[in-house]
Amino acid sequence: MYKQVIIVRNDLKLGKGKIAAQVAHAAVSSFLKTEKKNPEISSLWLLEGQKKVVLKIDSKNELLSLFEDIKNIFPCSLIKDAGLTQLSQPDITCLGVGPIKEDKIDRFTKKYKLL
Repeated sequence: MYKQVIIVRNDLKLGKGKIAAQVAHAAVSSFLKTEKKNPEISSLWLLEGQKKVVLKIDSKNELLSLFEDIKNIFPCSLIKDAGLTQLSQPDITCLGVGPIKEDKIDRFTKKYKLL
């Protein structure tokens, strides 16, 4: 089974609406990268019901470290907020990964808790 994982920075203390918007950006962006790189996976994921998991991570450094670990393995997208509303300056808010095989991404993300 395939799934998409979105990892959100918990240290920013964003409001629910801002988190929802950032997660949506990550979901669309990483899906488009997956679709371009491997359309078969994208199609299967859509047929399986578009499973998504949203996780939280404690810091920007931890998020960037995870991104460095997986960026050459999986289609993924770092999302940067413009800093016009809740944040005082532009900053990275989350990371979207996949969709990809569950067991492959779980090796990297199983330690993170659900948002």
